Parts: sequence; structure tokens; C-alpha cells
Amino acid sequence: MDSLGQNEQRVVWTVVGTDIGPLLLAATQDGLVNVVFHATDAVRDRTLDRLASRLGTEPVESPGSPLLAEAICQIEAYFAGTRRDFELPLDWSLISGFNRQVLSELASGVPYGSVVGYGDLAGRVGQPRAAQAVGVAMGSNPLPVVVPCHRVVESDGGIGGFGGGLETKRQLLALEGVLPEPLF
Repeated sequence: MDSLGQNEQRVVWTVVGTDIGPLLLAATQDGLVNVVFHATDAVRDRTLDRLASRLGTEPVESPGSPLLAEAICQIEAYFAGTRRDFELPLDWSLISGFNRQVLSELASGVPYGSVVGYGDLAGRVGQPRAAQAVGVAMGSNPLPVVVPCHRVVESDGGIGGFGGGLETKRQLLALEGVLPEPLF
């Protein structure tokens, strides 16, 4: 508690190695708040500065934190192929409005091993003409992998864009059996 008897926001973070490279995981007492691809030192530093600015407190590196322990366990199980669904509390404070509505639908309505088109997802949230806005929502997803924006593809069969890079999207879709594993 702070000097006024209020609970202070605490943000903890760690980097976990995965088959798609290092992921930065950050959590608050409300749940996982951010997952960031390609967590090099420079990416990590920019992310931590942004989180401090947005959440009003300096994130603390804490790989053993109970707030992160279950997220680490589930991420590792996902990449090992033994977990299909994430069952984690999520802190949605970095996103709001239409983007949050779309990401919530994606998280609950597009299961492992399946894909949905941008336009289809727009229709699911009552905005059938908002396919491009769905693309913007995917690009602003603060919780990729856990909120599976890699499962959103173009209606013509194209893979679409991806904040983590197209090769990362291909790897995630191959892990889930949507695309074949690369030959080499």
C-alpha cells in the first residue's frame, strides 16, 4: 500500500525463450497484460518504458513471480504441444473499445487449430464492413499468442499481416496444424 492506504499497481516482467524466439511477458495483479515478440534488449527496453508510461509504475523483473509463473508454464506447454488453450487471467487495460471487443471475441471464439477471416471476425462483433478495422485491432493486440491474432487470415486464403512477422505467424499456424511444417 502507498502512503494513502491505496493499493499500488505492480507490474512484473520476464523473458521466456520459445520456438519463435524470446517473448517478454508482463503481468499486473489483474493478470497478464503484455506479451511481446522478439524480446531483444532494445525491444525489452522500449516495452518497459512504454509499460511504465501507460501503467504509471516501473515494471520490475521478476521471473519467479507468482503473477508470471502460470503464464510461463502455459506458454511453455503451448510450444511443447501439450496445451491448446490458455487459461490465464488477462489484464485488458492496454486496449479498449472496438479493438478490445474484437480481441475478446477472438480469444473466446476462435479455437486452437482453426482460423477466421478478418471480415468474418468483424461480422462476429456486429460490424460486417469493418475488416480493415479488425486488422488494426490485430496489430494493436497487447497479448499475442495468448489472444491468438495469428489465427486471423485473409478471406482469399492469404496469410495476412502479423506484428511478429510472417515467419512467426507461419510457425504458430504450423504448430497448431493449420499449415504444414516447413521442410527445412
